[in-house]
Amino acid sequence: MIFMIFSVERASLLDTVSKLQRMVGSKTSMPVLEGILISAEQGKITLIAYNLEMGMKKELYADCKEAGDIVISARLLADILRRMNGTQVTISADSRLNCNIKCGEATFDIMGMAAADFPEIPSVPDGKHFSLEAGTLSQMVKGTFFATAQTEGAKPIFTGIYVTIEDGVIQFVAIDGYRLAIRKQKVDISENLSFILTGRSISEGVKLIEDDSEKIEINVGERQISMNISGYEFTSRLLEGEFVNYQKTIPTSYKQRVKVNTRELIDTIERVSLLISETFSTPVRCYFNELNVVFTCATAMGRAAETFNTTLEGPSFEIGLNSRYLLEALKATETEQVQILFNDSNAGVLIEPVEGEDFQYMIMPMRLR
Repeated sequence: MIFMIFSVERASLLDTVSKLQRMVGSKTSMPVLEGILISAEQGKITLIAYNLEMGMKKELYADCKEAGDIVISARLLADILRRMNGTQVTISADSRLNCNIKCGEATFDIMGMAAADFPEIPSVPDGKHFSLEAGTLSQMVKGTFFATAQTEGAKPIFTGIYVTIEDGVIQFVAIDGYRLAIRKQKVDISENLSFILTGRSISEGVKLIEDDSEKIEINVGERQISMNISGYEFTSRLLEGEFVNYQKTIPTSYKQRVKVNTRELIDTIERVSLLISETFSTPVRCYFNELNVVFTCATAMGRAAETFNTTLEGPSFEIGLNSRYLLEALKATETEQVQILFNDSNAGVLIEPVEGEDFQYMIMPMRLR
């Protein structure tokens, strides 16, 4: 007996399923989390993906003949829709969870999963509400997410992005123990609040943004945050606990300073670090003198050297830096020029704008042999 049947535009369904698929748990002890919950009712279908950390919901117009709910494997559904060539797809299911997918001349019969087994996405009923321009959110996340810990076993707090809104300024902070990223921007928000986003979740959330000028409605609860992004309802858990006291790690003065063209320095570091293998963390040796800096790198594959012209304020010195950390910080600045501040060879290196305080990046030096 059929308990669900609906027809929907294939392109719209494929686009939605492809985006929801990024939320689906790949390594999970609950097979139902590998699927997308589809709920059909009069005039629409609602699709939900959830992995217990973050979830996403989207409504689509559909011609619904029989209302019902079923969970379908996200990977399989996306693959089927991608290879079909009709404009409309019809999906039906019976009481035994047998699911029929028909589009054009192609028909698939697959097994679904019970909707009752799919966990409910937590709601944010009494949160603090504000709106933020999509372009601002995207820029702040991209400018800090790379400095969150990405490895298994890292302290949970290091995987997060600390967000504060105070006196009309929003600030994002990420730290992984080896580097620090801070972004600030003035916003039209009167609310003062702070919370810790899970870095992986919000990096997926901003991928939904289709128009940088759209306003994103954000609701911050005690344990969850929800956002309405380009028609998708995105929900993520918040990290609990105290964030790292990052302020005490930032040097308050400096002994050496250089002002550089960001793009030219990126190109130089990328060339010098071509010999560095991802397997081994080999530093780029940087010797700063009054007129230039000489970058060298020696690995089992060979040796590279390049002279970069810049004026050093302060005494000559030598320092070893992780090229990937340096490049990620420089690329995140998105400015033509930056200033780099040093305290000889053993202290954190600060990358800041020449004027203003929109960003601050710090990377720790590497020991030279």
